[in-house]
Amino acid sequence: MSEARSQSKSTGDRIRQLVDRTIQRNINGVSYFVTPDPPVGLTAKDIIHKRGTLQLFHYHPMTDEVYRTPILIVTPTTNRSYALDMMPGVSLVEFLLKSGYDVYLMDWQPPRPEEKSLSLQDYSQTFIQECLDIVLRETGEDEVTLMGYCMGGVLASIYTASMKNRGVRNLVCFTTPVDFREMGMFTRTTDKKHFDVDRMVDLIGNVPPGFVLQGFMMTEPGSKPASRAQLWKNMWDTGFVENFRKYDRWANDMLPLAGEYFRETIKQLMWDNALYTGKLKVGGNSANLKNITVPIFHAQAQHDSLVLPEASKPLIPLVGSEDKTEIVLKGGHVSLVCGANAVGRLWPVLDDWLSERSA
Repeated sequence: MSEARSQSKSTGDRIRQLVDRTIQRNINGVSYFVTPDPPVGLTAKDIIHKRGTLQLFHYHPMTDEVYRTPILIVTPTTNRSYALDMMPGVSLVEFLLKSGYDVYLMDWQPPRPEEKSLSLQDYSQTFIQECLDIVLRETGEDEVTLMGYCMGGVLASIYTASMKNRGVRNLVCFTTPVDFREMGMFTRTTDKKHFDVDRMVDLIGNVPPGFVLQGFMMTEPGSKPASRAQLWKNMWDTGFVENFRKYDRWANDMLPLAGEYFRETIKQLMWDNALYTGKLKVGGNSANLKNITVPIFHAQAQHDSLVLPEASKPLIPLVGSEDKTEIVLKGGHVSLVCGANAVGRLWPVLDDWLSERSA
């Protein structure tokens, strides 16, 4: 008799849970469509410099003592910078601040029509040098740790190589492509046989964000339907829905690209593969990666569908540094640097490496 009652109670509990989840799924579903996007990038900061498409953030310190060497982060030119400060607890910026680092970040805004002539030199030398000089003036130090994510890592590497390590004590890169022949769908869709980049840029000026977004989606065409199915499955979970909305907002919040910068990136990096071959010149200076001699840390993601491991693997072998560290971790392009996956895997290793080289 007691066994029957136990089974009945168990069945009743499952039915009750199913009803509760159905109700909550409907509530969260309505909220998903009618409420504003959840806030992101909440870590306290000041805008200490602004010029056109560029903003320089300085984050408020979270410890009484900070390491001497400040960190200057170069973010991807295609995406909003809040990927690195998505929300408390899973924010790389917050983690660095709580670990005692002085953090500055280069944030990109949509380039205006008159900024269509901004070039690879502007992004990889002029803007970085400008921000680096401001950070050194603010802190009174002589060098920074230059940190770049994805295309931000490319720009940081080009700067360090072409400027002969000027003002850079350490270089940190995440999922940074070097061999652009190995960029998968990006390589194929921008093949010079069928992609007339000159005609495109001459006609439209700045490259619209929709074009950039489509390029990203083509690398993993099944990801969006799969993520929507996962959302519906977990629609009853308010925490899951809120987190999903934040990451989904970032994934779709693309930036337009300055026309000339896009043209030069396609021709010099994608077509000529000049960063990989060592033939890249920017502003009249060689950007051969062997010119990089400062300590370098590079993290790759095993399951990166945007920057394939074959594209980022050559960075460490090509640099001229003696002190170089490479780690390959489970995860994808985004989960490597932000989210629960990064908290336990990348961040502690990064902190150990940085702490020895920042005092």
